Amino acid sequence: MLLSFSALIDGVNARVGNSVRWLILAMVVICTATAIMRYLFSVGSNAWLEIQWYLFAAVFLLGAGDTLRRNEHIRIDVIAQRLSRRTQAWIDIVGTVLFLAPLAVIIIVLSWPMVMASLAQGELSSDAGGLLRWPVKLLIPVGFGLLLLQGLSELIKKAAFLTGRIPDPAETAPPGLDPKAGGVL
Repeated sequence: MLLSFSALIDGVNARVGNSVRWLILAMVVICTATAIMRYLFSVGSNAWLEIQWYLFAAVFLLGAGDTLRRNEHIRIDVIAQRLSRRTQAWIDIVGTVLFLAPLAVIIIVLSWPMVMASLAQGELSSDAGGLLRWPVKLLIPVGFGLLLLQGLSELIKKAAFLTGRIPDPAETAPPGLDPKAGGVL
């Protein structure tokens, strides 16, 4: 049952990650259009600059869970690669329980009131022509919520690996590959 829950979390983060990738294209198009408008026509807009910032925040925050799912977060592989897969799994479990989960919970708890206050007061950017702030602030608890869920999924898979219920998750889904889609992400 826990492995089914883990697969559900993996699926959610994979879909979010695949969707968020398109925001990178949107950022490039908006950045290019903004530069063309500014340099060729002397027309600028703070709103378009802020949209780029919002999209970057969305890619970074909403993509963090998918990055963890694909085991592509930065780590010190010089040391870890010399350890057995079981030891690596234990390190991942301890790191998730002691660092990732508490930090994600703290950020979610502390950011939620900020989101609600921004929404209640209709907070706008201080820049002329700026955008509403609550949508970008909402990305913080949502992104860390997805990361926390993926951390839980990884804990379930590592525990199942250590108890012999599943093969090594790192070997069954190499980084950059999605076994459900049958190929490279």
